[in-house]
Amino acid sequence: MAEAEQSTQIALFKGKEIRKTIHDNQWWFSVVDVIEALTDSGRSRKYWSDLKKKLVKEGYDEVSEKIGQLKLVSADGKSRTTDCADTETLFRIIQTIPSPKAEPFKRWLAKVGYERIQEIEDPELATKRTRALYKAKGYPDDWIEKRMRSIAIREGLIDEWKNRGVKKQKDYAILTAEISKAAFGITPSEYKKIKGLKRQNLRDHMNDLELIFSMLGEAATTEITRNKDTQGFDENKQAAIEGGSVAGTARKELETKSGKKVVSGKNYLPGKKVKKLKSNQVD
Repeated sequence: MAEAEQSTQIALFKGKEIRKTIHDNQWWFSVVDVIEALTDSGRSRKYWSDLKKKLVKEGYDEVSEKIGQLKLVSADGKSRTTDCADTETLFRIIQTIPSPKAEPFKRWLAKVGYERIQEIEDPELATKRTRALYKAKGYPDDWIEKRMRSIAIREGLIDEWKNRGVKKQKDYAILTAEISKAAFGITPSEYKKIKGLKRQNLRDHMNDLELIFSMLGEAATTEITRNKDTQGFDENKQAAIEGGSVAGTARKELETKSGKKVVSGKNYLPGKKVKKLKSNQVD
């Protein structure tokens, strides 16, 4: 299966992180992460390499065709091609792994898959689950409202880009970086370094003002994009710079009058180490 640009999400199974992503409208999971969770092996990649050979010998010749080469974010924060499998293929792989965690993992996997089906049928469920997860982590209601609004604004901007000839995830990342540079003077990756983040979602660690200026930059970009009817990557890149500059100008004015920088190295929540959320998140 061909390599694709993906958005990496994190799920937890008994304290173990499982990277996952939406591909072909369903969840695909990192195979090595699943193996690590089931076996507690320090050499999950070697385990998977040996297991693939074993599966082929046992007649499961389609294993290579069933495995997707998708890009997921690694522990160092960089995107790398990773063997991924959908729910059906993972069930087949799990059957070959001797582990007392296999059956609990199957139940967990079935629940995750079922929730995805529910969300496709009723998109509001995804929003409700996201709100509930943020609430469970201790975020206040007013912050949650801003975060949910920021997700909606982001999705609207992505839709505009798609409709105007920008289709690739890597192009979305470039355009987002342009908005961020114009709004905050730094790229999202630089912003994460300031906050000491790696795979975590940057906006889940922003305070109120950081979220507000992020929303302003993307909302302004959406408005400029629509009004100028931008087409293709280059025109949308210029719109991204202009939209981000709207937020950048407002940010600088606030910093001048308040005497305090908006960009903060602190992570939300105050006084707490924020755990990664399992919901679908849009950066």
